[in-house]
Amino acid sequence: MSPRVPSPVTRATPVTVLVVEDDPDVRLVLTVLFERQGWTVLTSPDGRSALRTLLERNPDVLVLDIGLPELDGWQVLERVRDMTDLPVLMLTAHGHETDRVRGLRAGADDYLTKPFSNNELVARIEALLRRVPTHRREEGAYDDGVLRMDPATRTAEWRGTALDLSLLQFRLLHTLARARGTVLTVPQLLERVWDDPTGQGAERVKFAVLRLRKALLAVDPGADALEAVRGLGYRYRGDRHEGSGPG
Repeated sequence: MSPRVPSPVTRATPVTVLVVEDDPDVRLVLTVLFERQGWTVLTSPDGRSALRTLLERNPDVLVLDIGLPELDGWQVLERVRDMTDLPVLMLTAHGHETDRVRGLRAGADDYLTKPFSNNELVARIEALLRRVPTHRREEGAYDDGVLRMDPATRTAEWRGTALDLSLLQFRLLHTLARARGTVLTVPQLLERVWDDPTGQGAERVKFAVLRLRKALLAVDPGADALEAVRGLGYRYRGDRHEGSGPG
């Protein structure tokens, strides 16, 4: 007997799920499963069409298979993370720990191995959706003479050069910068940036900081502005170049 399908989840706004899976039978199973939850389901058989659909339809969550033609799941995930912090659950036929670690490092929010339980898949997606903020208070602009950020226009500059940041990277840097010099713990960052008060998923913070540091170094190889404080968390310490920053 197949696993019981969970009852539909009631939400204020409809959920849109983008399923990227090259196997038509699996796509059909997932479509039926998600539609029974009352969700709108978009499907793509390959990575290129998935990226087009993502840009055109702006789904709430992405269910992404790794083994795709042309662009594989890893390549799709990399491009998705360049554009958005959309929740991503990856599906794979392999349960190797190296794949799970690779997925987390690349920016996946969750990982599930085939074959999977319908109940578990729906529950994991619901957990990802609960972490997505339904509204967010706009914080003020930040300017320390080196880093300038404006949430109203979602723009950021380092020494006058525009930073190419995803939405998640922008929120992370803005949160750290406004607490300049103060160590923010992993649970604090999960709550403030990811809206995840349960404090689960510390690896996400680690890899997000690594990607953010890489984005800063791309515009200034000497931009050593982020510090990992062992056993505590992370802090923004501003530009470390002599004579920079506010007096």
